[in-house]
This record gives sequence, C-alpha cells and structure tokens, in this order.
Amino acid sequence: MTLIESTLDSIAEIGFARTSVSEIIDRAQLSRGMIHLHFGGKDALVEESAKYSSAKYYDSLNGLLKTAGSDPQESVEAIIRSDLSEEVLNKRTVSLWYAFRGESRERKAIAAYSDTRDARLRNLAFEAYLKIARQSGLPEPETTAKDATNGTLALLEGMWTDFLLHPESFDRGAAIRTIFRFLSALFPGYFDLDGAVLKAAARG
Repeated sequence: MTLIESTLDSIAEIGFARTSVSEIIDRAQLSRGMIHLHFGGKDALVEESAKYSSAKYYDSLNGLLKTAGSDPQESVEAIIRSDLSEEVLNKRTVSLWYAFRGESRERKAIAAYSDTRDARLRNLAFEAYLKIARQSGLPEPETTAKDATNGTLALLEGMWTDFLLHPESFDRGAAIRTIFRFLSALFPGYFDLDGAVLKAAARG
C-alpha cells in the first residue's frame, strides 16, 4: 500500500492541486512507472486511495459493531463512538475527507467515498433507529428513524467541521454528549447520558 499511503499523505498535507505524480513517487521512493504498472495512471491511483481510506473507516466501525451484538442502541453508540474516535477523526483523516469532498465535484468516482448520504452508513443507523422506535411503540416509527438518521449524520458532519477548524480545542466528550442529548429527546428512555457506554466513549 506504499503508493496509496503516499498519495493519501500528500493529499492530506498539501492538497489535491499540489499532489503530482512526482510528489507521490518521491514520497513512496518508487519509480514513476510503478503508478502506471499498478494503477494505469494518477487518476486511478487517487480513486483507489479514496476507496482505501473509506475501507479503513469501516474497518474501525465494524470492530465496534461486533461488540454491540443485536442491541440497536449499542449499534448506534458504536457508530458515534467510532466516528468521533481519535483513530477515525484526526488531522490527517479530516483533511483527507474534506479534500475528497471538494474534488468529488469533478471526480464522480470519488464522491461515493466522501458522501454523508453514503447508503451503507445511513442504512446501519436507520435500521438501528427503526428497531428502537418500534420497541418504544412510537407512532410513525419509519419517520422517526429517518429523522434520527438524518440528524445524527448532520451532527457528526458538524463535529468533523468543528474539528477541522479547531482541532486543538475540540472536545470529543462534549461532541458525544451533544448527539446523545438529541437522541434522548427523540427516544425517551434511551441514550442515557449517564450510561456506562457513553462514559467510556467520553473518556476515549
């Protein structure tokens, strides 16, 4: 993954405009022909790098989801904890995500790996919220689940923006509390701010 990691490092540090083939091969300490040999060119390498970055995000999330089992609240907590963890949300990853989002206007292949409307993440959250809404006997559970999904993803994106602009003062615990206050209002009896899982997330 040397070429891919070198591409990601370059994009994160100096942006798309300055990430040239020469820059990538200098970082990777490989010959120019290696990019064409393995990827066919810079564009394909950039797209593969975006795909790889997205896969790493889901690797982290899936690790937490395995511990959640079938409990829908724990699944939601896993999504939030993973998204705001230091492993997932850091200076490198947030720089990459926003760089990919900016470039996605011109490169449709990249858009699939930088969109908050990503079907995979959205479906994970929606199915968990739908179970909670039905367990709670809430009217129109599908609508509540959809609103909770939209709200959660919007809040998470806002937290990423806040981290991008103010990385040194960003408070992960406060970010988690904000999202859980929103969810506890939608789902009375769920997402207790004093719950053990939330405390563990705030400490992380």
